[in-house]
Amino acid sequence: MKKVIVLLLLVMQFSYAQELALVRKDGVFGYISKDGAFAIQPKFKTAKNFSEGLAAAENNKKWGFINKKGEWAIPADYDNVKYFSSGVCVVLKDKKWFYINKKGEALVARASDKVYDFENGVAFIKQGKKVGLINNKMEIVLPAKYDVIKSFENGYARVRNNDRWGIIDNAGKVVVEIIYDEVGNYYKNTTWVKNGSVFGLVTNNKFTVIDGVDKIWDFLVQDVTYAKKNDKIGFIDLKGNWIIEPKFDKAKAFSKNLAPVLIGKKWGYINMKGSLVIESVYNDAEVFGADGLAPVKEDNWGFINEKGKLVIPTQYGISAGGIFSLFKDDEKGFINGLARVKNEDKWGFLKLDGSVLGGQWFENAEPFNN
Repeated sequence: MKKVIVLLLLVMQFSYAQELALVRKDGVFGYISKDGAFAIQPKFKTAKNFSEGLAAAENNKKWGFINKKGEWAIPADYDNVKYFSSGVCVVLKDKKWFYINKKGEALVARASDKVYDFENGVAFIKQGKKVGLINNKMEIVLPAKYDVIKSFENGYARVRNNDRWGIIDNAGKVVVEIIYDEVGNYYKNTTWVKNGSVFGLVTNNKFTVIDGVDKIWDFLVQDVTYAKKNDKIGFIDLKGNWIIEPKFDKAKAFSKNLAPVLIGKKWGYINMKGSLVIESVYNDAEVFGADGLAPVKEDNWGFINEKGKLVIPTQYGISAGGIFSLFKDDEKGFINGLARVKNEDKWGFLKLDGSVLGGQWFENAEPFNN
């Protein structure tokens, strides 16, 4: 009996973990799995991506949610819906926005002038001109006390009060004092800040000035980021030391120890010593993904490997993205072995060998999601 229960749990976990992509074929929407086959046949006039095992779909001009078998898990009774996060979704019915859980039950929320989506386990509440946080149990995590709270990234958010900026975590705790003119993201207890007319780094609430810098970009993938001094861009480490002196007109982040840089009018890639190791021959270039390929552009986009070899021809269009694609849903390039690309007026997915997933192109295709 125990073996049967364990098997059922494993099957349920696999079903939940299976990522599906929303595609449109012959004017209607369905979902494909990562083998390229339809997991849910195209039959919906309008539908949205999966999130936390459920996807919003329209039926007779009303919205509900389907599971990964295409069955209605929450009936289509709503005028509009958002996405599930932390087990909660914002829905619209009878001109009123409110929260529901995965059973479709309405949740009694805290007083707020607006109903916000959940992210990183919390949602904003707004009371008058101030913003705070609640958790998915509808408990107040942080009273409405800030003028602005930006979106959470990896459990941290930039906040503003009286034109001063700092950073909090998703428990409402201040991790960077709210005293700066500008702040960046929070990465390994470090952020860049602007304090008056100078830029620098704050680590464990200690501010270190970097002389002459007039812009610093966020730390994202590796323990280095790029910064501008005297109209040239170089790279600094988490202590604010220049590891590559400012000498480039444009640059993007390091990933796989390689960073795109603009030399003259063409893009190439440098290594961590600042040496050009992939020639600057491209009209545009993006950072390397976890799969070891980077998008590069001639007239259209293709992909190179870490040795600079063009492994997929430059014949595709690629959706918006850049470095943020490594962290957010707006993906560009290869993610977990697949890249969403456009071929003339059709969308599909490339595999690492350049072949087309399932040999199919669609009228529209969205990234794979759970």
